Amino acid sequence: MLISTTSATRVLAARLPEHAGEPVTVEGWLHRRRTLKSVTFLVLRDRTGLVQAVLTTPEQLAAVEGVGEETVLRVSGVATANEQAPGGLELTEPSVTVLSSRAAPTPFDLYRPTVPATLPTILDHAPVALRHPRLRAPHVIAAASVAGYRAALDGLGFTEIHTPKIVGSATETGANVFGIDYFGTRAYLAQSPQFFKQMMVGVFERVYETGPVFRAEPSDTARHLAQYTSLDAELGFIRDHHDVMGVLSAAVAGMIGAVRERAGAECELLEARLPAIPSRIPEIHFADAQKLLAAHTAEDPRGEPDLAPAHERWLCEWAMREHGSEFLFVTGYPLRKRPFYTHPEPDRPEYSNSFDLLFRGLEIVTGGQRLHRYEDYVAALAARGEGVEAYEGYLQAFQHGMPPHGGFALGLERWVARLIGVENVRLATLFPRDITRLSP
Repeated sequence: MLISTTSATRVLAARLPEHAGEPVTVEGWLHRRRTLKSVTFLVLRDRTGLVQAVLTTPEQLAAVEGVGEETVLRVSGVATANEQAPGGLELTEPSVTVLSSRAAPTPFDLYRPTVPATLPTILDHAPVALRHPRLRAPHVIAAASVAGYRAALDGLGFTEIHTPKIVGSATETGANVFGIDYFGTRAYLAQSPQFFKQMMVGVFERVYETGPVFRAEPSDTARHLAQYTSLDAELGFIRDHHDVMGVLSAAVAGMIGAVRERAGAECELLEARLPAIPSRIPEIHFADAQKLLAAHTAEDPRGEPDLAPAHERWLCEWAMREHGSEFLFVTGYPLRKRPFYTHPEPDRPEYSNSFDLLFRGLEIVTGGQRLHRYEDYVAALAARGEGVEAYEGYLQAFQHGMPPHGGFALGLERWVARLIGVENVRLATLFPRDITRLSP
């Protein structure tokens, strides 16, 4: 029997125990259909979980004849206790209404507890594949992370800003930018909100942003994307980069807390272990890190301006052994490796007041203290063979008084990938963009 229940109040799967013994209406996708000799079970999935309906009469079975999994249904029935059902209750005496077109077969079974598909299959069919609870879960964790990030910085007096993603000059010098035609003028997709967030320190003192950034890096690796989500922050009136590191530590702690509170079920599903963040994250200077690596690994990286992925992994293992921390700050990267706006280390100007935050073997944050005097920018650009003309809008702020300041940028997808323990960042990315993928 098909009946209209448009006036009924929908009950979500997670709230069903509150309505035991009552008539209820649930709506969702047909997650699984199991047909036995005398009974058919329909398992519906909504945003909060699963609920089972029991069909026993010919009339009930006729209502779902030919209805495939992922078809959207409305089911009205009585919430009846059954310890073997999802959530301990099921719907008996149900009536079913089909709310969508009858769904075509899915590229793989979404009801299976694990994902029986390769990464290309998942990415090619992402609009449907992401419905699998294990593929959906990382993005719930990402949303919780961003909520925790915002809450932590709001609590520290930051103002959220939203800056342009089409810019007239490259944020950081180099070829890794996407050029576009902007009404006949050459423009670029922003590599970061760096210039804008620095300028806004002169307005708000403390700012943050969450949004997309674009890097035209020809890197087809498990850790690189052409577009990713960056959690940026910038703050004024600092002493040096250590003040920035303190704010970053608070932000990360807030993210972990929000994931624990808002995405605990998803972490449990993925067997994701949330890290403990120490009261003070250990740090090591870049020069000292290279000495350690030279002494304890097969390679001597001294003279190199950056850390190789294998070095990041080794240093994280060292931090865990020596400090019991899954996080490690590496400070003082060579100035020649950092952007022109980076502040040099006062006593060793070949190094910088900058840092990376490593987490479980991977760099997830880059930050540091910035130059804040106009004349220092002129000199820094000249040292790199550049003039100020391309940066006039940006440098205008420094001609009118800017405080000592610094900031950081955290890659959301890398963060989530580390939390859930996947090696390929694409599994923590909605519709990833890389050098080979532009669809879906």
